[in-house]
Amino acid sequence: MNKSIFLKTILITGLLFSQSLFLSGQDSLSLSLALEKALDYNYGIVIAKSEVNIASVNNNWGNAGRYPGIGLDVGSYNSYDINNVADYSNFRLGASLGARWTLFDGFRIQITKDKLSQLEVLAKGQSAVIVESTIQDVILAYYTVLLNIEELVLINNVMTLSKDRFDYETRRFELGGTASYNVLQAKNIFLNDTAFFLEQEVRLRNSVRDFNFLIGEESSKMWIFTDKFEARKKPYLLSDLSEKMMAHNNNLQNQYTNLLLQQNEIRLKKGTYYPSVDLTTGLNNNWTVNQRVNADPVNLNNLNIYGNLLISFDIYNGGNRKRALEVARINEEIAQVEIDQMKHSLNNQLLNLHDSYYVLQALKGVAQESLETAELNMDIAGDKFRSGAINSFNYRDIQLIYFNSALQNLKATFNLINSESSLIRITGGFVSENE
Repeated sequence: MNKSIFLKTILITGLLFSQSLFLSGQDSLSLSLALEKALDYNYGIVIAKSEVNIASVNNNWGNAGRYPGIGLDVGSYNSYDINNVADYSNFRLGASLGARWTLFDGFRIQITKDKLSQLEVLAKGQSAVIVESTIQDVILAYYTVLLNIEELVLINNVMTLSKDRFDYETRRFELGGTASYNVLQAKNIFLNDTAFFLEQEVRLRNSVRDFNFLIGEESSKMWIFTDKFEARKKPYLLSDLSEKMMAHNNNLQNQYTNLLLQQNEIRLKKGTYYPSVDLTTGLNNNWTVNQRVNADPVNLNNLNIYGNLLISFDIYNGGNRKRALEVARINEEIAQVEIDQMKHSLNNQLLNLHDSYYVLQALKGVAQESLETAELNMDIAGDKFRSGAINSFNYRDIQLIYFNSALQNLKATFNLINSESSLIRITGGFVSENE
């Protein structure tokens, strides 16, 4: 096979492979629709919703112990006695229905119900953390796909230029206008760019699979991604961000709920110092048949109805109640320190993210201006190369400058998107916007 035909085959194969990525997906997908799919089908979110449902089921007065327990027992007890006087048998059927109701236990029923309510709130808060984490992951995964598409297009443009240069050098060599060394160099550059192009296609496909995993779609599903790859330059006032963070950051809100749980634990331990009052009531019914030898059977039926009030008080148990209360108070202090620690940490993170956001905005502007300069330089260099004013080495250097500038501009765009998403997440914006 002719070498030129071989190289063209490589290029055509790569382009067809690339086009299949963009055209095989029959469904258009915007970022907002992708987020809706993730909220419905993301594995972590589905599990978190189930855990919230469990906490909601557990949050009821019956689980807290307010209602009485009622039990029914039915049994038969049979015997046959042999002695020196007379043999006889007993058949007895018994049934009992009883109820036990705690009337007072040191306010622990109410405290337990409060604790169950707080556990439900905590489950919802933990679910909100998973939701906002997933939303940010989906946003970044969506723009990662767009970034890889843009990089693939960029590499394809560079590869097209290197192919044009290779064809140009080949024609010049056939006409005797250049040495074979220049042809071989152009060929080598074209092959390297082609390999880079194929590697980028693999990265693009992998990023689509990672994205599909986050939204709960099949790995092989292809999309037409409709959003533009661009970053907003929205102004953010630090004081507003700080206020929103303290009011809506879900990790901080969960820490407040944890503090309430520790305070409830103290109330529960204090409740052990009170007596408990229980009411037991019910009825017992026993039906007995006594059968003696050479005698008529005797039937007995006994019904017993009862109602009892029980007051119990733990006077001393080795100091266990005192130690348990002391531990609960220490845990409350720890929870308060953890809140202070989290506030301090979040403030530091917010300052870093806010500074980084504006630095990345400036870097994006620099990258955009650098790209415009590199594009202009590329146009001028192409004309100079064909006129012989610059050699192939200089032309390749200018190509690489353009490629690096374009790549840095794409990465600056993605970094700015990532930075803004982190600002929104730390202030609880994702969940509040979703709600």
